[in-house]
Amino acid sequence: MASHELSNARQESARQMPSAVIKRSEVISGRKTSVSLEDAFWRELKEIAHSRHMTLSGIVGYLDSHGDHGNLSSTIRLFVLEYARAQREAAANDVAARSGGLGGGNTAG
Repeated sequence: MASHELSNARQESARQMPSAVIKRSEVISGRKTSVSLEDAFWRELKEIAHSRHMTLSGIVGYLDSHGDHGNLSSTIRLFVLEYARAQREAAANDVAARSGGLGGGNTAG
């Protein structure tokens, strides 16, 4: 299945069913902390961690030490959102580059 088809399938699945909030305990810098996130955010965060060759605890620890959004759950949600936006923008730029830019490469002159 192509990545855009997988993305469309995820979006459709997300529309069909609300995501339950799941509370997980993670050890960050030697201290145990609990984080509550919707299952969809946990799944996406795991995929991001995997793509960066990190563990879930590793990426949560990184976000905890580098986040400035008030609380860790918010930091994670915003990180996942920004990651998704960057991926979407990169894909759009790739499509534009392959098609010769905006307007399909036809210019009036």
